[in-house]
Amino acid sequence: MKMVEISNGVYSLRVNHFNRKLFDALIPLPDGTSYNAYLLMGTKHTVLLDTADPEKKDLFLDYLKDINKIDFVVAHHAEQDHSGLIPVVLDKYPQCKVLTNEKCADLLKTHLHIKDDRIVLIKDGEKMDIGGKTLEFVFIPWVHWPETFATYLHEDRILFPCDFFGSHLATDEVYSTPEMVYEPMKRYYAEIMMPFSANIKSNLEKISKFEIKTICPSHGPIHNNVNFPIDCYKKWSFGELENKVSVLYVSMHNSTYMMVDRLISKLNDYGVMVEKLNLEDADLGRVAMSLVDSKTVVIATPTVLGGPHPKAIYAAYLFSLLRPRTKNLAVMFSYGWGGKTVEFLSGVLSNSKAELIGQVGIKGMPNDDAYKLIDTLAREISEKHLKVGAANK
Repeated sequence: MKMVEISNGVYSLRVNHFNRKLFDALIPLPDGTSYNAYLLMGTKHTVLLDTADPEKKDLFLDYLKDINKIDFVVAHHAEQDHSGLIPVVLDKYPQCKVLTNEKCADLLKTHLHIKDDRIVLIKDGEKMDIGGKTLEFVFIPWVHWPETFATYLHEDRILFPCDFFGSHLATDEVYSTPEMVYEPMKRYYAEIMMPFSANIKSNLEKISKFEIKTICPSHGPIHNNVNFPIDCYKKWSFGELENKVSVLYVSMHNSTYMMVDRLISKLNDYGVMVEKLNLEDADLGRVAMSLVDSKTVVIATPTVLGGPHPKAIYAAYLFSLLRPRTKNLAVMFSYGWGGKTVEFLSGVLSNSKAELIGQVGIKGMPNDDAYKLIDTLAREISEKHLKVGAANK
C-alpha cells in the first residue's frame, strides 16, 4: 500500500474494509467502512496517529514496510478499530512509545495489555514539537468514549479528531464532498454520536479556537470543506428539529398497517412530513438516521402473547439507547383479546425525555370509531409540531 501525502510530511494511511457488513456486530454498513491512521514526519520525531482494526493487519503493515522508525504512536481512543494494532507497532519499533491520556492508558492496559513502560501520558492542551511541526492535544470526551481526544497540527492547520466527524464509508477518494459523505456521516452520527449530543456542543466550542483547514477523521474520507461536517453536527446536536414524524411499525395481519396508513394520511393533510419504517425488514441504521431530526416518533405494533411484537420492543430499546432529541412519543397497537403493550413499551422507554402524548389501542380490524381515535392522535401531533415550531422561531 502507498501512503497519500495530504500536506508536507503528513500522510494518510487509510485501510478500507469494503465488505464489512456490521460494526460492533450490530450496526449495518451498506458502504463498508475504513480505519484511518496518519503518519507525521518531523525533523526530530516520526509520529503515527492511531492504527487500524486487527483484521486488516497485513494491509496496515504494508503501509509501514519502508518506514524505518516510529518514535511515538498517538492513541486517541482505545476502541480496537483504532488501537488494535498498537501492540504490533510496538513490536516492530522497539523504541516506540504510546502517547495518550490517563483514561485511555488504563483502557489500553486492560484491553491490549500494553505495559506501563511503553506509555507516555499527555495532558489536555499539552504541546509537542516533533521538529518543524507542533502538535497540540485536545481532550474531547464522550465523542464517543470518555477518553477520546484530538490532535491539532498547528503549522498545517489540520485537526485529527478521531471518531468526531467520521463516516462509515469505504472509498478510494481521499477527500469528501457533501454529496458523497452526507448520508454515511449522518448514519455514523445517528448510530454512534447521537447518545452524546449534549457533549458535542461543548466539544465543538473547544475546537472552535483553532484555525482549521483540514479535518482528518478516523473513519471515512478527509474533509477539506471543514464547515460542512461542523455545520452538520451543529444541526444534528442542537439545531431545530424538523417538522417530521418517524413511524416505526410492524404488522402481522394488516390491522396495525391499516392504523399506520390512516395516521400518515391525516398527518400529511396537516402538512407534517412522515418517514415510515417497516420494522419487519428495516435497516437499523436507517431507523437511527430517522430519529436524528424527528420531532415525534410513533411506535405501532400488534400484540403478541400479551405484549408488543419483539421487533417493536427492539425499536423501543434502540430509541432508549440512542437517546434522540425527539420531543414527543406516541404508541398505536392492535390486539385480539387484551394485553399490556403500552405498559411494556413505557418501561422500555422510561429513560427517554420525550413526552408520551397519545396512545391508541384497537381491538381487531379498525372501524370508523377506531379511525376517529387515530385522527385525534394525528391532530394532537400536528398541534405539538406547530407549538414547537413557534417556540423555535
